[in-house]
Formats: sequence, C-alpha cells, structure tokens
Amino acid sequence: MTAGVRQEPREADPARTPRRLRLPTLLALLIGGVGVGYRLALLLADAPPTNSDEATMGLAALHIARGDAFPVWFYGQAYMGTLEAYLAAPLLAVAGPSVLVLRLPTLALYALFLLLSWRLTRRLGGDRWYALLVVAVLALGADRVVKNQLIAGGGYPELNPAGAALALLTVGLCVGGPGARLPRWAAWGLVAGVLLWVDPLILPYVATLGALLLAWRRRELAGRAGAVLAGALLLGAAPMVLDSLRHGRNPLTAVLRASGSDVAAGWAERLHGGLVLGPSLAMGFCSPGHCAPWQLWWAAVFPVLLLIAAWAAWRTLRGAVARPGLGHVPSAANATCPRSGDDPAGPADRRVSAGVRLALLAGAATVLAAYTASNAAGRTPIESSRYLSCLAIAVPALLWPLWQAARPLARPLGGRLAGPLGGRRQFGEVAVSGRPGYRHFPDLESIKTAAATATVGGAAAVAVLAGVLGTGASATVDVIRAVPAVHAEADRHRALVDMLGALGVRHVRGGYWTCNRIAFATGEDVVCAVVDDRLRPGFDRLPAYRRAVAADPDAGWVAPDASPLAALLDRRLGTAPGTLDVVTVDGWRIYLPRR
Repeated sequence: MTAGVRQEPREADPARTPRRLRLPTLLALLIGGVGVGYRLALLLADAPPTNSDEATMGLAALHIARGDAFPVWFYGQAYMGTLEAYLAAPLLAVAGPSVLVLRLPTLALYALFLLLSWRLTRRLGGDRWYALLVVAVLALGADRVVKNQLIAGGGYPELNPAGAALALLTVGLCVGGPGARLPRWAAWGLVAGVLLWVDPLILPYVATLGALLLAWRRRELAGRAGAVLAGALLLGAAPMVLDSLRHGRNPLTAVLRASGSDVAAGWAERLHGGLVLGPSLAMGFCSPGHCAPWQLWWAAVFPVLLLIAAWAAWRTLRGAVARPGLGHVPSAANATCPRSGDDPAGPADRRVSAGVRLALLAGAATVLAAYTASNAAGRTPIESSRYLSCLAIAVPALLWPLWQAARPLARPLGGRLAGPLGGRRQFGEVAVSGRPGYRHFPDLESIKTAAATATVGGAAAVAVLAGVLGTGASATVDVIRAVPAVHAEADRHRALVDMLGALGVRHVRGGYWTCNRIAFATGEDVVCAVVDDRLRPGFDRLPAYRRAVAADPDAGWVAPDASPLAALLDRRLGTAPGTLDVVTVDGWRIYLPRR
C-alpha cells in the first residue's frame, strides 16, 4: 500500500506537465484580451473617426433591418459586397442607428482573427511561445491598422479572419487521409466564395492556397470533394454571380476602374508608395495620417524577410519530399517525448506546414506587387494602403525565420545548435562520409563556427522582433494620443444632428463627406443631397435623397466651418427673401432659406 501511495505522484506527473506548458497560452489570452479591450475602448471614444462611406454601409444595414432593401453591393457601385451590413442589421434593428453598434461585428471579427491566427501558428508547427508572439504583434493597433479592422466601410474587417480560416482549412485538408472531409471542403468553398463577393483583394490568397490543395489533393478533387467545393464556392459567391447575370456587370472591371487605373502615376511614385510606405503602413508602424522617416525601416527588412521565409519554406518542402518520413519524427532528442510547446495532438506534417507557409508568403507578395503596380499606390499612398490590410494574414509565416533564429538565445542550448536560419542540429548527430558505413562527429572548429553564426543571426533576429514590437507600440500610443481630438469632433457632429432636429430641418445639401453621415446619424429623419464646393450636384450614392431634397423648397445647407462651401454660402446671407440665414454650431454652419 505504501508503494501504491508513492506511485500516485509519479503517475500524476505526466498529467501535470501540460499544465506547466499553458503559461504562453494564458499570456496569449491575456494579450489578445488587451488587444480587443483596447479596440473596444477606441470604439467607446468614437475612434477611429467615422465618415460618409461607413455611414453608407450603416444605411444599408438600416434598410436591411427594416426590410426596405437587400443590397448586394455597396450603394453607388457594382463591387464590394455588403456582408458588414447584413452582420450589423440585427443589432441596428434593436438599438437603432449608431456607429458603435455598427462596429460591434467588426470588433468580433478582429477577435476571431486573433484566435484563428493563434491556431494557425500552432498548426503550422509553431510552439505556444511563437503563437504568443504572433498574437502580440497582431494585438498592436496603429492608425491604419485599427481603421482597417474596425471601420465598417466595406470589405476590410472580414478579409483577415476569413483568410486565416482558409489557411487553417487548407492545413486540415492536406494532413492525413481522406476520411470524412466533405464538410471541410464545403467550408473552404463557402469561405472563398463569400470572400470573392466581399472584396477581390483576397484573391491572391485564394489562388495560392487553392493551388496547394490542387497539388496535394488532386485525386480527391476529381471526385465528390471537387463537386462539393465547387457548389459551396458558387453558393458563397451567389450574390455576386446572380447580380452579374441579372445586370450583365463584371465586378472585376468595376474594381479596376475604381482603383484609379484611368489616372496615371509615375513608376517612381508607385514604387515609393507601394514598397516604401506600403509595408510600414500595413504592419502598423506609422503615426495617424503619416509615416515618419524612422518608422520606414520595415521597408528595407520586409522584402528580405519575405525572401528568406519563402526560401526556408521551400527548402523544408523539398527536404521533406526527399525524406518523407521526417514529417513524423519528433524534434526532441528523446523520440518518445514531444518538444516543449508542441501540440499534444501532434504537429502538422512538415511538408504541409511548409507548403501552407509558402502559399501565404506567395499570396502576400502578390498582394504587394499588385498594389505597387496600381496607380493608387502613387496617387494616394497613405489612404490606399488599406488595400494591403490582408498582408496580416501572412504574419505567422513571415516572422517564422526570425523566431527560429532568435529562439536559441532565449533558452539554454541544451545540446542543440541553431543554424543561421534556425535549423537546429543536435550535438549527438553524426556526419556521414562518402564511404558506406563510415560516420564521424563534427570537429570542434565546425561546432564553434556554427555556434558563432547562430549567435549573430539570433541577435539580429531578436533586434528585428524588438523593432517590430517597439515600433508598433509607439504607433499605437500615437493613436491613443489622438483620441481626444477624434472624440471632440464626434461630439461636434452630434451637436449638429441635435440642432437639425431642433430646427425641424428634414432636407439639406452638403459635401460628400457630410451627407450620408447625417442621414445615418438621424436614421434618415434628415436626408442630404451632395453638392461640390461650387454648389454643383455631386455624387449621391442614394439618388432618392436628391429627389427628396429637390422637392422641398425649405431645404437647407450644411457645411463645416472655414470650408470652401461655407465661404460660398456666406455670400448669400442677407435679410431679403431668397437669401440665407445661418445657425452656427461648434464646427458647423447650417444655412436656411429666408422666406
């Protein structure tokens, strides 16, 4: 009995070991929660600033909630699906029009992206500490990053979680035997179809991950799996397909036309906007509205890291092809013990992990190349860098070489050496001579050289990772500093809306960035027709508003203080009939016709 009592702690030890390994997971949950909480605090403080494009999506959600309309596309154009409007419609039906309520689904999509990125990192062979690093990088929130993630302006908030889901599904479909995988094929097709409807910016990832599936599972795709995938893809893209067939429109043509392809920009401007500003903005290294020179260091590191990560993935893929058994050999010195941090269910096959990483990197490179070739990169690089938001999907693959090189510095060598790119060799591993059966230990000089190279490479990797976290944190602080000004502007707009209601104004004219914002804030109690700075008709995304305003002889005007439109309307002030009266609100001017 005494032996039995003593045996219990020893038997319980293996069960307790995984609990000690949960610290990085708990830290990831904590940091992810901080990232979500930070964004929720921004939403409560009216940041990032809203605009009329987001209000247009809010109006679509209101129309869906009321059953008045079920739009396929963002109003006024034949591309960019209205998924965000359908997600927000139930909430708006209960709570009424509000920017905060409109953005709650986008906040949930960001939280889902963090979760999927953590899981994707683990499935691609990363340990829990590396998954923690990925979550920490994605939890940071610079100006362009939080705008892409939180503003319900169409397309961007849903791209990243859907792309990460596609990558996870690809890993699951490529690993192991066929089994009962038809639901996964259906999920892959459905997500890809919805993405193509929402925004074709994600097409490079769909193409590269789809090519990987074709290479790995072409025989399976020739059967029922292919039919299920095709059917689900059509189902997901059904709104786009049906609308194109009904109206004879090509969404791709509309996207190219809207991207500024008809207004030329020089190649020097495109390369600067795409390769210098673009990566730093997409990674979240820049302050609100601009990039300081010191924040552009990532422009030099990014292409090098992209090439190194792709080469490392390709080398792993080729090595695993030559020696297929390696994908199932534990990486610890003791073959019966998995390495600390490995998934208890077993790491993904090395070939699949390398293939998915390579597909993600190829997708990221294609996104960057397409953006750099566009005129938008040269004409409006700061604002149009939102087109690079889906580069975040590739972060688990992009930072992998840095982690592999830096990890040996964070733990004792323990009998292992790290190569320049993180490939580890055990001291006990023997070299094979050209003569059969002959083996020898590596000489001491080789070991010293490898150790020195690993130390230098590891120090450089640690410096880059520290730069990523430090620069991202600095840009996040800049966003926090700008919150009071953003909140004050939102308060001024609420005062404008309240004054319009107090004056009984139902129809107004104003600039593009004024009109739909007023209409959404008032739940269409006030509608607005767009005019330019010379009082000429502008671009109305909802033509019915212009007709309603034109039919009201008492329609007013709204303009920001000190704007060209306000300066022109001030000339019409007077006391005679046909002139205008003005009512001032902090930051705004309301003009009413005198009768």
